[in-house]
Amino acid sequence: MEMSQTDGRMEGWLYTIRHNRFGLQFSRKRYFVLLDDNLKSFRSVPSDQNEEPYRRASLDCCIRVTDNGRESFNRKILFIFTLYNTTNHLDQLKLGASSPEEAAKWIRSLQDASQKKFPFPDCEFVSHAEKGLVKFNVSRRSRRKNSVDWTNYSSLNVETIAPDVIAPSPWKIFGCQNGLRLFKEAKDWDSRGRHWDDHPAIMAVGVIDGTSEDIFNTLMSFGPLRSEWDFSFYKGSVVEHLDGHTDIINVQLYSDWLPWGMNRRDLLLRRYWRREEDGTYVILCHSVYHKECPPKKGYVRACVKSGGYVVTPVNKAKQSLVKHMVAIDWRSWNLYTGASSSRSITIRVVERLAALREMFKAKQGHGFTEFVSGEFMDTKSRVSDINTRPLKIAAKRVDLELVKAEDMEKPSSARNSLMDLNDASDEFFDVPEPSEFDSFIDNSPFSQGHSQLKIPSPAGIVKKLQDLAINKKGYMDLQEVGMDENTTFFYGATLQKDPNLTLPCSWATADPSTFLIRGDNYLQDQQKVKAKDTMMQMIGADWISSDKREDDLGGRLGGLVQEFAAKGGPEFFFIVNMQAPGSAMYSLALYYMLKTPLEDHPLLHSFVNGDDAYRNSRFKLIPHISKGSWIVKQSVGKKACLVGQALVVRYTRGKNYLELDIDVGSSTVARGVTNLVLGYLNNLVIEMAFLIQANTVEELPELLLGTCRLNYLDATKSVKER
Repeated sequence: MEMSQTDGRMEGWLYTIRHNRFGLQFSRKRYFVLLDDNLKSFRSVPSDQNEEPYRRASLDCCIRVTDNGRESFNRKILFIFTLYNTTNHLDQLKLGASSPEEAAKWIRSLQDASQKKFPFPDCEFVSHAEKGLVKFNVSRRSRRKNSVDWTNYSSLNVETIAPDVIAPSPWKIFGCQNGLRLFKEAKDWDSRGRHWDDHPAIMAVGVIDGTSEDIFNTLMSFGPLRSEWDFSFYKGSVVEHLDGHTDIINVQLYSDWLPWGMNRRDLLLRRYWRREEDGTYVILCHSVYHKECPPKKGYVRACVKSGGYVVTPVNKAKQSLVKHMVAIDWRSWNLYTGASSSRSITIRVVERLAALREMFKAKQGHGFTEFVSGEFMDTKSRVSDINTRPLKIAAKRVDLELVKAEDMEKPSSARNSLMDLNDASDEFFDVPEPSEFDSFIDNSPFSQGHSQLKIPSPAGIVKKLQDLAINKKGYMDLQEVGMDENTTFFYGATLQKDPNLTLPCSWATADPSTFLIRGDNYLQDQQKVKAKDTMMQMIGADWISSDKREDDLGGRLGGLVQEFAAKGGPEFFFIVNMQAPGSAMYSLALYYMLKTPLEDHPLLHSFVNGDDAYRNSRFKLIPHISKGSWIVKQSVGKKACLVGQALVVRYTRGKNYLELDIDVGSSTVARGVTNLVLGYLNNLVIEMAFLIQANTVEELPELLLGTCRLNYLDATKSVKER
């Protein structure tokens, strides 16, 4: 699909995703133009810049963009993203692009457009709730100041590419075959890489003459193209589509490449994917159990402990560095098959990468469209388990209402909210695809290939999705464990401290020098330096499970923060409460104390007393998995993240504290990572650092607010909130 991008302007064809009056989801093709902070919609390519748009909306710093992954509509895979107003969650617009690269460019352009205009809190707030907008009036002096800051903000795209953690590589090379370098995962107790466990993680690394997008699409496809490179693959299907970034897949393998006498194998995997800022695609898999896909007769179900691909663009995106990793228990069928034989089978599997490289070379790097091969056609969607028969009956009884004439004649200049880019009449008008010969049938609201029954209210949709994700999982991670009922507790002290780093399910502080932060000259040289110290002292932590969100822990009577408040001391507390959906709603709260006056730290003072838009643009987290499986390390990464730009954060300002309640489940990408981490939780050592991003010379160098080290957390030892 054609798309163009110039300075301050982005335009191209997108799909609006809506629900009709019957609750069915449908898409409509529209031409969008983003110019400065104005998003315009046309039914065709505008003939000139002065042409009046069909719909329009204004963007400001209260508009957020979320990545919803990929979905299927009428046998076409779209990459979905949603714009919504943080002051009114009913004011939202769901759009789809035909490729992940197009979606990524639109997301970045929309984020820039909504944030650059009014990024700071030194402005007068004017609410226009009846229009679904929030506007700001800013003085000329403030605008000049903000423009300088946002020149620095553009460097965020660069800094997210390089890791912000100093850590050794977990991989050791052991050979080279078919033009691929072969590695195995080195255990923490195996610094010399000499030991082989029973089911080691094996990695093959090679360079392929193709774009990262084409390679990603090829790896995700179960269509005919797969038989040209994957010699182990017989048949694959999507058992359940969980969300745009996660699904449950079943893969059946050929037996002719396996050792003689070995039965056929199949795999049931939870597959998760995401795209990084630099164009890298990450695909991760591990085995799960699903009640609707038991082991098949004639097959032995192998267990993938971890597996996946990392596809990174190189050489100006003309080529890609591809890493293929697998750790698998083949469930050997007799005593004659030892560990060495299992390893040789695994090595053979990762050598598929050489076949993929040769296929791309033979096709001379051309794009592949075969990946749109009906992969989702037989899936059972978690969010749309519906019976179509009642809908057909209802369709016969309900007469279609005509769109009101006065609504159709409403001038486009009056349509300012995101919802105004949707319209009831869109249900019956679409732009035909060039190859469509039956556009009328395909665009009928009764003939959608992937119809979904939804709650009409967007707020109800969000709540339903969260309930389904938390309470109604149709699958279970093989590492998943239950929960214990616990008794009353003291907020701020439910997780034990262990400075010696020996006790499981405990916390300590991490070494600040592990993390890289912006130095004095960062604006000139873009170089980061090792952190030397922290501004605050970590004094406590909570590890809580509940059937609901647990907000404002700092304000609860009998807790650590309120004990200090009762004494009237000068201490100020900074609380980071990360709320993750799983078999329960888990809350990991970290408590930091500042002993010196808040006014002595200007950047922190501005953050504590600023508005949410300012806070969202500055609070930064640096994650690091120091011990654990490579699949978790790969999923979490080692890059700094502006939390408020990716997740919904609720800020509570108390008398002597500021609490950040971070909803990890508010992003499908973050939710996928969290589900993976929870499955391996009691085998992980997690380190984190928190800071407020410095954007100007006066604010540099950066200083860590605090660090933490979480040792082998256990979900069964979380304290049950009543």
